[in-house]
Amino acid sequence: MRSALKFQNVPHKLQCCILSMSKQQYRSEMGIMGDILDVTADGGRGGVIVSAISRKANLSHYAVLDKCEKLVEAGLVESVKNDRNRVFLITEKGLQFFQEFKRFQGLVESMNLRY
Repeated sequence: MRSALKFQNVPHKLQCCILSMSKQQYRSEMGIMGDILDVTADGGRGGVIVSAISRKANLSHYAVLDKCEKLVEAGLVESVKNDRNRVFLITEKGLQFFQEFKRFQGLVESMNLRY
């Protein structure tokens, strides 16, 4: 109740800004997929194991597996089983998509939109 009292004399527009700043900004599924493609692109020909994607994209192990499966089905990422690990590699189609995605992301950010 105290926080409501603090906003009593604040103009409406400023109050909206203050309230929106305190809300957690979540990534869209598209943003998450873009982060995974970014990590796999950085991995190069050697690919990237699930735990590295999880750490670099800030996702749980199971979320990475779920999203990577979707990327595999779309032909953007390839899954390869090596000695002990499952490795994900970005495909040529994935690289082309990721480049276009980054262009789109830049355009959206320049317009101050959220995707």
